[in-house]
Amino acid sequence: MLDVPPPSGPAVPPAVPPGWLNVLVPPGHGLAFEVPAPALGDGAAVAVRTWAPPGVPDHQPLPLLVVHDGPEYDARAGLTRYLAAGVAGAWLPPLRAALLSPGQRDTWYSAHAAYARTLAQLVLPAVTARLASTVQLGMGASLGGLAMLHTHARHPGTFGALFLQSGSFFTLRYDRMEEDFRYFRRIVRFVAGVQDQRLPKCPVPVVATCGRGEENLPNNRLLVQALRKHHYPAVLHEIAGGHDWTSWRDGFDPHLSALLRLLAA
Repeated sequence: MLDVPPPSGPAVPPAVPPGWLNVLVPPGHGLAFEVPAPALGDGAAVAVRTWAPPGVPDHQPLPLLVVHDGPEYDARAGLTRYLAAGVAGAWLPPLRAALLSPGQRDTWYSAHAAYARTLAQLVLPAVTARLASTVQLGMGASLGGLAMLHTHARHPGTFGALFLQSGSFFTLRYDRMEEDFRYFRRIVRFVAGVQDQRLPKCPVPVVATCGRGEENLPNNRLLVQALRKHHYPAVLHEIAGGHDWTSWRDGFDPHLSALLRLLAA
């Protein structure tokens, strides 16, 4: 039997880089510091780098975008360039960002109770002690998105909204291919709890994005459906692309933009 290739469909046009990449704006300013995290191991610390628009004093209260894998989001997806362009162009409200380094990423971001406690009770208070904030929005991709939702579940009230990209919301139904991951069962237990309505009665807006070509798409659909059953105003945007920084970058606008404007309203 001959292997006959399937008929080719219409050519998929290449992704067009977002317009904000070409906007020339001042880079902003910020701080860099570490927060000791003894519950995560001897000598452990969470490194933080902040960003704010030019000329904004530290004592001026602004919304705070808290970002897992923050330095990577910045270097590989242009996050602070997006924020700077949006604030300068007035299509984003004035805000700050706290870019959190991932540290021992696989351990910390995999529904780890000690990490969630460290983030809520040590890291964020250390940031807000330096920078006045009004509301905090949690953001992350892949395991980083999972960890943001887990922190909200463990410590309700920490975040006023969540922006989750391609979250690793593993389930036995859809994600058996991930069983070799060391913390797979821990993640599955947490996600099952969300589906079984073991979430705090503290619904916050949740905006999720996931590429149409991703293995994570079914579990993202299931997770957002579960959040809606909990009366969370949750929405999933299925976008072009896959599990990569370019796709996550291209999901900032309009999806993150709309959420930031909602929080500042």
